[in-house]
Amino acid sequence: MLRIRLTRMGAKKKPFYRVIVKERRSKRDGKYLEKLGTYNPLTDPPEVILNHERIDYWISKGAKPTETVASLIKHNPPLTAEEQAEMEAKKAAEKEAKKAALAKEMEERAERIKAEAEAEAAEAKAKAEEEKKAAEAEKAKADDAGEEAKAESSDNTEAKADDAGAEETATEEAKADEAETAEAPAEEAKAEEAPAEEKVDEVEAKEEPAEEKAEEKSDDADAEKADEKAEAEEEKKEE
Repeated sequence: MLRIRLTRMGAKKKPFYRVIVKERRSKRDGKYLEKLGTYNPLTDPPEVILNHERIDYWISKGAKPTETVASLIKHNPPLTAEEQAEMEAKKAAEKEAKKAALAKEMEERAERIKAEAEAEAAEAKAKAEEEKKAAEAEKAKADDAGEEAKAESSDNTEAKADDAGAEETATEEAKADEAETAEAPAEEAKAEEAPAEEKVDEVEAKEEPAEEKAEEKSDDADAEKADEKAEAEEEKKEE
């Protein structure tokens, strides 16, 4: 006994059916006698393509359609030439619309990819500029540190030179102090000798007045004697 039924095609969760005629007792996925049409439930509205001429032929040979196939035949009767042309035009328009939608989607995707690439390039450029600025800042910092180190080294050298000069000055002052300290006893000795000489001079000065006084007394005595002698001679002359 022949049956006109659907056989499932397509991937998982994407069913697609063929309308076939086959022996009722044959396996579900076994060989079929003829393909009579297709049925795609995923489109909106569902797409049904039937070869009514061949379906009528197999029905005349005793084939019986299943309930689903009978419903598809009932709701999709044979089309006139005008209806067929209209359906084909509609299918072509839908195909073109799908093609245009796909092209638009591809264009949008390309623009999105381009925008993402430009954004990544701008981000990379900004990052490179930031890294460059950071490198310049680090270099400037290193240069400043080098100049500070150089200045510090120069200051240390000057400080050492100043310390050396101060040490030399201190050494010279110490030597001068030692020399003054060495000369001080000699000056003290001279100072001690000087009072002794002064005392000798004072003694001599004291002795000189005494001698002068003795001489004066001797002169006075001689003068008195001379006066007395002269008075005595005058007295004699008067007598």
